[in-house]
Amino acid sequence: MNGKTVALLENRVRDQLGGLVRKNGGRPFSAPALAEVPDIDTAYISSLLQDWVATPAKVVIFQTGVGTKALFETTDALGVTATLLRLLSESLVVVRGPKPTAVLRSRGVRIDLNAKEPYTSAEILEALAPVALNGECVIVQRYGEPNVELDKALEARGATVIEVPTYRWAMPANTQPLVELMDALARGEIDAVAFTNASQASNLFILAEQLGRTESLRANLNKTLVASIGPVCSKRLEELGVVVEVEAHPPKLGPFVQALGEALSGR
Repeated sequence: MNGKTVALLENRVRDQLGGLVRKNGGRPFSAPALAEVPDIDTAYISSLLQDWVATPAKVVIFQTGVGTKALFETTDALGVTATLLRLLSESLVVVRGPKPTAVLRSRGVRIDLNAKEPYTSAEILEALAPVALNGECVIVQRYGEPNVELDKALEARGATVIEVPTYRWAMPANTQPLVELMDALARGEIDAVAFTNASQASNLFILAEQLGRTESLRANLNKTLVASIGPVCSKRLEELGVVVEVEAHPPKLGPFVQALGEALSGR
């Protein structure tokens, strides 16, 4: 990366991502754009399991490692993890990627279907294509926001969808680093901006709109190398009018930083 400055909007794994940027010769500029807020209701989980016993779910979809872990920690606290494990053993378990897979395997859960890379809703639906869903119940572990695309597609196939919230994405409490990022972009001090979640892009533009800086932010991003972790994130950036020049394949941090480094070395 030849000492070039890379803005990182990641929060949860910012140290890991920043370390990868430094290892590749870059200078990380940290501006977290997303906060993960716990959003799991123990009473709801208890009620859900009772309903699940009465009305079995044909399919259970796990989308994130963080959410899967939070669900099991809640059932641990409630003393009902054995019930959850039994119910999962009687359902078709579908996972979106390696992170929920790791959590489920640590709990001894059998995994029936894995979404292929790049682990979007399209790959989940592709994995479920042979499964009859009409009149069936499908439980979806929600990530930071409702997966409207997935829910609608499942409902179109006749399924009843129940989303289980475990956490939600929010604007970070301290938005000053994002303001400083906008200032640095305006001064031409940022060589690349790395987005690892679609909601990071949304939050950055929400803040810009509040500050009356939407158009300048868009223009400055389009003068800068913008990198996206995967297709969902890229789609959101494109909706916001931002040109994505680098997308990770597969959508993991290592390949992401490598692709970013290769793009920067050519500049």
